[in-house]
Amino acid sequence: MSAITGRIHSVETFGALDGPGIRYVLFLQGCPLQCLYCHNPDSWSVRDGQVRTVDEVFADILRYRSFLSGGVTLSGGEPLLQADFCAALFSLCREQGIHTALDTAGSIPLAACQEAVDLADLVLLDLKAMDPGDCKRLTGRDNRGAIALLDYREAGNAPVWIRHVLVPGITLKEEKLRAMAAFLKGYTCIERMELLPFHKMGEYKWEQLHRPYTLADTPEPTADEVAKARSIFREAGLPVPS
Repeated sequence: MSAITGRIHSVETFGALDGPGIRYVLFLQGCPLQCLYCHNPDSWSVRDGQVRTVDEVFADILRYRSFLSGGVTLSGGEPLLQADFCAALFSLCREQGIHTALDTAGSIPLAACQEAVDLADLVLLDLKAMDPGDCKRLTGRDNRGAIALLDYREAGNAPVWIRHVLVPGITLKEEKLRAMAAFLKGYTCIERMELLPFHKMGEYKWEQLHRPYTLADTPEPTADEVAKARSIFREAGLPVPS
């Protein structure tokens, strides 16, 4: 297991946005999706990144353990593209009593990543859109993998945080939000519903990569729009943070 290697995009050693508490967030290289609003398009290629062994990464995690009130989060890119690496690292964390979270869009078939999913104490599931057409427009793929992962965690009574980006003109529409809320309200595994306002902080990376950024003219949601969206999910009984 210690010889398993992964391609690493970057590391955040004091993360406060990717799971509970202060966390060591490891961003893995490679993603099968091409989200229009992605703020890390430089993470898409599976050939880039720094190659490191599981032992090397875990040794670095232990350097910060005294500061990690939350634990370790694997993000990306799509971390489940490197499912063996994720499973091996999660196993070491479990042996040391370190909480683990997996930030994924569910774009990898469960048959190829089940062990990593099972070892994750928490899954942060990026649900791009409820409508398959909207999902394809936003990412290049539909949402069947994400729903399958959510169903799997529900069957195992394993916790999930849902993350959904509010994109004006695409996902930030009342009827679409109500449809998603109606679909999700029956799941008991959902511990938190995070609605994330669309932003353009990664636009410069698209320019550096000479990729067209098609959302350049899309405005960021207003505070009132975000508040309205949150109220829709609260009305459905979903746990939306203040």
